[in-house]
Amino acid sequence: MTLAQAPHGFLSPAGVEIAFLLVGLLTLGAALVTVTTRQLVHAALWLVVALGGLAVEYLLLTAEFIAWVQVLIYVGSVVVLLLFGLMLTKAPIGRSPDADSGNRWAALTVAVASAVALVWVVVDAFRTTWIDLDGPAAGTTEVTGASLFRHWVLPFEALSVLLLAALVGAIVLSRKAKADAEGEGDGKAEADGKGKADALPAAPGKEGAR
Repeated sequence: MTLAQAPHGFLSPAGVEIAFLLVGLLTLGAALVTVTTRQLVHAALWLVVALGGLAVEYLLLTAEFIAWVQVLIYVGSVVVLLLFGLMLTKAPIGRSPDADSGNRWAALTVAVASAVALVWVVVDAFRTTWIDLDGPAAGTTEVTGASLFRHWVLPFEALSVLLLAALVGAIVLSRKAKADAEGEGDGKAEADGKGKADALPAAPGKEGAR
C-alpha cells in the first residue's frame, strides 16, 4: 500500500475525513441497535446497515477490493443466511423478551476493553502514517492479491486449513447429534410400545368364555 508522510492536522479535516467520521458514527449507532434490540429480524436488518457502513469506510480508505468483499460475503451471504435461519426455524418475528442473557454489564465491559485496545494499537501503529489519496490506487485487486500471495501466503493457507477443519468438525458433530436423536427416538418408541402391550388386559381363555 502506497503511503505518504505528509503533515496533517486534526483541526483542519478534509471532506473525506468528515465523511469517514459521519459514516463511522452511523455504523456505530447501527451496531449498538443490533445488539440491544429485542426483535431478531430488526437486529439482522440493522446488522446490514452496520456492515454496509464498514464497506463505505473501506471505500473511503481506498480499499475498494476489501469493500466489495465486505458487501458480497457479509451483507450478501452471512446476513441472508441469518434471515433464512430465522424463517426456517420459525423464530418469533415480534418482540422477544427472552432474547437477553442478563450479562449486559459483562458484555459492555468486554466490548469497551476490546475497542480501547484496538484503537490504541491502530493509533500507535499508524500515528504518523497517512494514506495518499492522490497517489496510485492502493486497494485494488491487483495490489491486494500481490501483497496477499507474496507476503502473507502462509497465514492465508493456515487460515484456509483452519476453516476447513471447523467445517468438517461441524459436519461430524451434526451427524453425531442426529444419530443420537434417532437412537433416542427409536428407544422411546420401543418403550412406549412395550408399555402399551403390558397395559392391555389378558385375553380370556375358553373356560372364562363359557
